[in-house]
Amino acid sequence: METKALPKSIAYRPAGQFEETRFEKIHNVIFDDSKIGSIQVATEIATLIREKSEKGQTCVLGLATGSSPIRVYEELVRMHREEGLSFKNVVTFNLDEYYPMERNNIQSYHYFMHQHLFDHVDIPEANVNVPDGTVSPDDLQDYCKEYERQIEAAGGLDFQLLGIGRTGHIGFNEPGSHFNSATRDITLDHIT
Repeated sequence: METKALPKSIAYRPAGQFEETRFEKIHNVIFDDSKIGSIQVATEIATLIREKSEKGQTCVLGLATGSSPIRVYEELVRMHREEGLSFKNVVTFNLDEYYPMERNNIQSYHYFMHQHLFDHVDIPEANVNVPDGTVSPDDLQDYCKEYERQIEAAGGLDFQLLGIGRTGHIGFNEPGSHFNSATRDITLDHIT
């Protein structure tokens, strides 16, 4: 099987002056092979982590769960083990968590992230932020607002990893979610 060479960068570039395809509305790079795409995304993340580290800065990553990012996490773990990629300067904020959900439940995203990434790299536990699925219903709205404030206090996200769910949702923003939606409780479609 022939594989295509990786593009030099998947970093954002503004769209050209002329539309190259009828689908050219936002910057995107399409890969024929998800493994190659995952390696390229992991490479982009690793480059950002190293650049921030060289400057003595924190790298703030927004992370996702589900099947889409698993290969990205596998490649980041490989880079950590084989190339010395350090996560000591990384702070993470996960997009979502099921509610209600205990951290140690194998269906929780806290569990997922530790299984696929955090337990295999040198990220300080204090730098890992996954929404708490055990917050009381009375405190949930305030908790969500505080999660947003924590992201802002960390300097905002340097990179956000996303997947697209079967309903077309991104970050559990189910179809019909408002474009300025923030961290909140949302009822998921049964397909999700």
